[in-house]
Amino acid sequence: MTSLAVLVCVEARSGMASQRSLPDDLQRMLDSGVAAEKAGRLDEAEKDFLEVIRRCGQCAFVYNNLGTVYQQRGEHRRAIAQFREAIRLQPDYPAPRILLGASLLAMGQVPEAVRELERAVRLDPRNIVARGELAKAYERTGNLAGAVEQYRTLRQLAPRDPEYMYQMGQAYLHLSQWCLNRMRQLDPRSPRIDESLAEAYRAQGQTELAIRAYERAAQADPKLPGIHLALAQVYLAQGRTDEARREIERELAIVPDSSAAKALERRLISTPPLP
Repeated sequence: MTSLAVLVCVEARSGMASQRSLPDDLQRMLDSGVAAEKAGRLDEAEKDFLEVIRRCGQCAFVYNNLGTVYQQRGEHRRAIAQFREAIRLQPDYPAPRILLGASLLAMGQVPEAVRELERAVRLDPRNIVARGELAKAYERTGNLAGAVEQYRTLRQLAPRDPEYMYQMGQAYLHLSQWCLNRMRQLDPRSPRIDESLAEAYRAQGQTELAIRAYERAAQADPKLPGIHLALAQVYLAQGRTDEARREIERELAIVPDSSAAKALERRLISTPPLP
């Protein structure tokens, strides 16, 4: 089941639990509709939900469930109408806002989807489905920082779910790529471009390419903090302690109070030179 399908089942059960005034026959009909929807018998579920609505009227959660039937069929315009009616009847009900946001995204109405999903998150900040859909909506609008923030929160809410860790990593990657492209537009000769490339090469294990990129950044701006420290770390990992000491001296000349540079300097002092 998709995350939205899970939401359908959970919200249907919670909606029924909160509804105390339905007559017994309508409650049985509602139960039957929910069971039919969960089993994929959407026509049967639609018929039951419509009959409950016809007879009980102002039932926000039933409109929500009817909307999910249409959404699963791909009939997003009809789904949207049901979700809007559920919201009208119960403005503080987060489920139809989440599902409305998903249908609006499917229809390409992205700014409106963002607004509804942001409202859903404000209503239920711990709802992981709402935040997941909002992250997707932010990505569609190019708000990569917003998407990162949603995935960071999802990691906190569900720390044992590897999917959110993966999505957060992807979001950071896309944000990093956007930043690199933007830097190229603003200043194609910025040393930060070579520094970013060096870090990417380093993460990929392409050490020599990383060194050359760091060196280009240092040549472009010899006083740029962090470049010589990074070179020292790479050289030390390769056992090239003389080059590492030289780079640490340069880093400390730029940033005398750098705790990271001082820590690496102490480590180098205790590291004997290679024979």
